[in-house]
Amino acid sequence: MMSAPSVLSTDELIEDLSSFVTESPSSYHAAAVTAQRLVEAGFTHLGEHQDWPVEPGKYVVVRDGAVLAWILPAGAGPTTPLRVLGAHTDSPGFKLKPKSTVVRQGWVQAGVEIYGGPLLNSWLDRELRLAGRIVTRDGATHLVATGPVARIPQLAIHLDRQVNNDGVKLGKQQQTMPILAVAGSPDAAAEADVLNVVSRSAGVGAEQVDGYDVVIADAQAPARFGPKREFLASGRLDNLSSVHAGLQALLAADSSAGMIPMLAAFDHEELGSASRSGAAGPFLEEVLDRIYEGLEATVSQRAQAYAGSWHLSVDAGHAVHPNYSERHDPANRPLPNAGPLLKINANQRYTTDAPGAAMWAQVCRAAGVPSQEFVSNNDIPCGSTIGPITATRLGIRTVDVGIPLLSMHSAREMCGVEDIAHLRDAATAFFTQDLSV
Repeated sequence: MMSAPSVLSTDELIEDLSSFVTESPSSYHAAAVTAQRLVEAGFTHLGEHQDWPVEPGKYVVVRDGAVLAWILPAGAGPTTPLRVLGAHTDSPGFKLKPKSTVVRQGWVQAGVEIYGGPLLNSWLDRELRLAGRIVTRDGATHLVATGPVARIPQLAIHLDRQVNNDGVKLGKQQQTMPILAVAGSPDAAAEADVLNVVSRSAGVGAEQVDGYDVVIADAQAPARFGPKREFLASGRLDNLSSVHAGLQALLAADSSAGMIPMLAAFDHEELGSASRSGAAGPFLEEVLDRIYEGLEATVSQRAQAYAGSWHLSVDAGHAVHPNYSERHDPANRPLPNAGPLLKINANQRYTTDAPGAAMWAQVCRAAGVPSQEFVSNNDIPCGSTIGPITATRLGIRTVDVGIPLLSMHSAREMCGVEDIAHLRDAATAFFTQDLSV
């Protein structure tokens, strides 16, 4: 059984987040690890194919790389509102193609397709893992994760004398293929076959694999750095930092509160969320249908419940970059360790409005944590989150927040360690505090 999240010090919290990231090299692992931790804490794992209990309790359900978990409190009724903390489990990078083994110039390489919008150069000269899921011919699904087995080597400066003047320019097809081995003999090439390497990590023969969803992940462990160890460098902080904060907050939530606290961690946000396990898909709505059906809610009563509900869309944002300060808004310049961000955009790329800002201010005051505002430079449009998607699908009031990062979408991002604790505390307050908004 895990220690109660409320007693984790900042140092313990960072260690726990680092373990969570290491255990979650793919979205499928992140969903499984989240569910496992919740089950160990007393949550009941539900299957979508089952009838679900209607009595009060703590529940979790996984769909592919997404996980939803909630607490149905005693006394919940058909108009009991929700507090949903939304996040996502995927990160930009690379995914294995079909016929994933390519032999070129005596090297065994992995054929990969770019997933989302990674900073391609950040993946160079790193030891890389293969991770995801495979489905064998008996219909079973297996999570797979190798150790460091691959690398995308950079071209030596002797063969590109202008690289420091012209910058690294990578062809997405030709120059992003990781190497795994020297082909050597036919037996050696077969041994290094990508699917062989992946399936062996699950104790399965490659000939048994009928399908796979496998991504590339950085093999380097998360690490603290800085004169006071005030920063954390890690892969997948966007957005496992938010999933982990939501997990910690849900574990600390009060099951007797007059609301239904819920963690909703979706897959495929980096692709636009349009999938059966993405925020634009039906997963959340289907789970809510089943919850409120168990509460015998009419259409009118469910509308009342939604009208009193809140969705906290938690996704990492940008800290001001000192080397590129002109790319940021001149007045709003977030810094690490100064609190999580309230993300604002006039064009509703983020959903924060005045009531949402007031709700977030109440939550942060209750938690005793600072907060910062983020808004984009007008010349550089911002990205978006699951916030507008969920608000559009369900009509639930939504506010966008998240910790500030540098190197977002790099293979290795960085944040302030205090912000991890601040976000955990604010998320816990979101699940436990009465709100006047």
